[in-house]
Amino acid sequence: MNHFVGPHVSIGGGVSQAAARAAAMGATGFGMFTKNQLQWHAPSLTLADHTQFAASLQAQHFTAAQILTHAGYLINLANPDQAAAAKALDSFIGELQRCEQLGLTMLNLHPGSHLRKLEPLAACARVADAINQALRQTSGVTVVIENTAGQGACLGATFEELAAIVAGVEDQQRVGICLDTAHTFAAGFDLRTHEGCRRTMDDFERLVGFRYLRGMHLNDSKTGLNSHVDRHESLGQGALGWAPFEWLMTDPRFARLPLVIETPDEERWPAEIRQLLAFAGKA
Repeated sequence: MNHFVGPHVSIGGGVSQAAARAAAMGATGFGMFTKNQLQWHAPSLTLADHTQFAASLQAQHFTAAQILTHAGYLINLANPDQAAAAKALDSFIGELQRCEQLGLTMLNLHPGSHLRKLEPLAACARVADAINQALRQTSGVTVVIENTAGQGACLGATFEELAAIVAGVEDQQRVGICLDTAHTFAAGFDLRTHEGCRRTMDDFERLVGFRYLRGMHLNDSKTGLNSHVDRHESLGQGALGWAPFEWLMTDPRFARLPLVIETPDEERWPAEIRQLLAFAGKA
């Protein structure tokens, strides 16, 4: 299978439950947290957690390359407050260590918010510096920075800001980008046609570099172009329609990347997976 498609699944009952949940929907890849995403810290993983998780991946025929792990939502490495930034960095390092322990190789991170207290590029530099500190204390896990819709003071709505963060990371082998289709559209990139998708990815290649793309979040959008409002919709049911997802699944550059569905109606996930894989089959 050349396309790693699936939803962001629950880890209720433990991380070892994620792979079976994904496989039951027909997924060929998936997203997951390694802890409660709304808490700073979590109990340490045990040896049993490690072995059961590895066994679950083997049983369901998944590898780490098919999984895009997501960091918790509280982490804001751009925070200009020193104490708050230190707390965020500590939590982030802990999440990287959890990935290390589970044999996971990618951790998706929201770039954070400057809280209207810093210029965006100065905030990007803070994020890159924090990533550098975290990478020095861990190994084997790539930080995958997610673009945003640009709500409020959130960083990462422009390719220039993503490029600035990436450029500031010392270990270029351990930094990448995740593009979310709904965020990209809400940030002002028109993905509603195949030509619009081509133009957007040409801009991404020119400003960031396609070699940094390590995964995607596939979501339709409840809000319109350039709305700067992050509201996911089921695939084909929102402002984007099916055209961008058909284009992505037939462009070979997106093969063998985790393509994670984060749409709101879980009952539609199996059908969304089937449709995406059907597009890929026509390539």
